[in-house]
Amino acid sequence: MAPAADTATIEDSVRSTRALIRYVDPGDFITRRYVSQGDEINTGTYSDHEVTIRDGMPIRDHFQLDVHGFMIAKNGTAVRDFHDKAEVDGIYEREVENHIRQLTGADKVVARGWMVRTSEDLTGHKQEKVENYQHTGGVQPPAGEAHVDLNTPTSQRMADFTYRKNFPDGPGYKRFLISSYWRSFSPGPQDVPLALCDGRTSFGGEEKSNTLFVVDEFPTGDALTAPVEGEENMIAATIPCYSPQHRWWYFSNMQPDDILLFKFHDSDHARTWRCPHSAFNDSSFAHAKPRSSIEVRSVAFWE
Repeated sequence: MAPAADTATIEDSVRSTRALIRYVDPGDFITRRYVSQGDEINTGTYSDHEVTIRDGMPIRDHFQLDVHGFMIAKNGTAVRDFHDKAEVDGIYEREVENHIRQLTGADKVVARGWMVRTSEDLTGHKQEKVENYQHTGGVQPPAGEAHVDLNTPTSQRMADFTYRKNFPDGPGYKRFLISSYWRSFSPGPQDVPLALCDGRTSFGGEEKSNTLFVVDEFPTGDALTAPVEGEENMIAATIPCYSPQHRWWYFSNMQPDDILLFKFHDSDHARTWRCPHSAFNDSSFAHAKPRSSIEVRSVAFWE
């Protein structure tokens, strides 16, 4: 669904840049994402497509979570060092839960882990190769392809599990929202910012599910796509193929107290219920600086 005429006038008035977004190609092949210490591998074939990415910062108050699938807000933090895992674990997730309750009006919010991402060279700074690597609380490169982190079956399973675990005596929930709370804590303008696709435009064209495999060592050759028992019940993302209908946005020169809240899955499909996103290289600023950011995944419930 395209924006209404008056909204389009506002949105088309802002500056924009042209950049490449990587999309999965159409076709019949297995799509998986393998992640380990500071590295990732995607199977299947992908192609870069040049798109227009509009800068929403001058009209930041225009964006609504239930209309666009994302919004920008401001919120300070007591965290002094986002690379201090103990400090982030002890402080930041509670801050995020409280702010999401304020922004959405949800009855309960449960943080489900965090990740730092950086465009800096991770060579020599990758996590140690340890058994039972967990894809949370570490450092990864920016995610450089269009995606929504969770598909619908994964979202439903995550919401049910999270509610039962945290509120075993609760009355149940009528609606859930799984979202990302995203903050860049490096000086702006950032060289590899986050692009967000207007969720209303996200349904054009083909799309695929992309299963996540968290591994200690990457498989090689045919093992990358060999059958895996129970894969249909594993965590999987949605990855779209390119469509000219997609309408991309970003917020240039984000400050440390700026946060982006965007949807992975809202069970109320009467609202805009998802938001594809991707990192991209922003060439519109000559002196852009390396981007470091932190994202927190959470589940909000309305009882």
